[in-house]
Amino acid sequence: MIPKYQAYTLQNLQMIPQIQQLPQAIQFDLQVVGQVYPFRTNNYVVEELINWDNALNDPLFTLTFPNKEMLIPAHYEQMASVIRENASTAEIEAIANKIRLQLNPHPAGQIEHNIPNLEGNPLKGIQHKYRETVLFFPSQGQTCHAYCSFCFRWPQFVGISDMKLASREVDALIQYVSKHPEVSDILLTGGDPLIMKTRVLATYIDALLDANLPHLKTIRIGTKSLSFWPYRFTTDLDAEDLLTLFAKVTQKNKHLAVMAHFNHPRELQTDAVREAIKLIRETGAQIRTQSPLLAHINDQPEIWSEMWKVQTELGCIPYYMFITRDTGAQHYFGVSLVRAWEIFKNAYQGVTGLARTVRGPSMSTTPGKIQILGVGQVKGEKVLVMQFLQARNPQWVRQPFFAKYDEKATWLDKLEPFGEESFFFET
Repeated sequence: MIPKYQAYTLQNLQMIPQIQQLPQAIQFDLQVVGQVYPFRTNNYVVEELINWDNALNDPLFTLTFPNKEMLIPAHYEQMASVIRENASTAEIEAIANKIRLQLNPHPAGQIEHNIPNLEGNPLKGIQHKYRETVLFFPSQGQTCHAYCSFCFRWPQFVGISDMKLASREVDALIQYVSKHPEVSDILLTGGDPLIMKTRVLATYIDALLDANLPHLKTIRIGTKSLSFWPYRFTTDLDAEDLLTLFAKVTQKNKHLAVMAHFNHPRELQTDAVREAIKLIRETGAQIRTQSPLLAHINDQPEIWSEMWKVQTELGCIPYYMFITRDTGAQHYFGVSLVRAWEIFKNAYQGVTGLARTVRGPSMSTTPGKIQILGVGQVKGEKVLVMQFLQARNPQWVRQPFFAKYDEKATWLDKLEPFGEESFFFET
């Protein structure tokens, strides 16, 4: 029997039998927090990934279902009170939007610094932060098969147009890239571009392949579909068409990189995901894997080393461990930079060289991707040693720098320079 996709949102949450077995207080929390953060899951996640015998402590439940701790107490009470009072939909949405605006909806200068211009006009739905790579947000791909509870792009899904990054203008993308020969990579992102039907995705990819862009070497697709709906590649009605499209990219001598998000080893265990990985690799595409480091989900080195080992066995390339971004529920999912480095170091020591392609832990900050290299000593004082893996200014890449040791800091803005008044990239 071919699996049929069934989405679950707040509106039909009670259709999930296991939800009705949860305590009433937990069900109420889902409704409260789900008004602020977007919530969407599906039958594959519910039936294949979550351990319902221990749901409240299950990392895959935490990955996909909101919980009370994701809101600070004041915000939780604001929303809970209007729900208890049976407020109107408009009143609930107004409170939700007020809370959302306090959650740093667009971190790392996504709106202020990353949107490029073409002939003086800002290109909404396109970002160009790093010299070689342009991000494109196809408007039909700005949702997902299921939402991650930690997602740093949560504003894409809450219905506020000013917060959303999206474009239908592939012609503008091509025109922009044609004027920037330094660009070698285009990343289709979202949301999840693979939520689109293949015929829609093909309009974007075919346009890129047919354009005169000799400097374009790689098309990347950022996706969570391998984890949340692997049938996209195996049994969906247009799954075969999708694989044919992937093969077309490689046959045109472009590198196709599927940037797959896996947050826990369990996502790699089902027959469906393993078959999907095999089929993608047969097209000539390469799968690179990445994930943030998340408290309550994967903040143990053994989890990461197992995940990297399995990914390597399946022919995937471990790529990044990210620090949870300074947006949304960072207070709940965040891990200190020192602990993140310790987890990465211990996990890295537990794998072979083939899995040591992974980089991290990395913060995607306004000036660039900053890697925590470790804890060192300078003049008898403990310091954090860091470097840029990517930067707005390419000259900053691989330039080591120091911050005062702070075992509680979770982000760059919580750190102080060591031995200087400012970090070198701030002057």
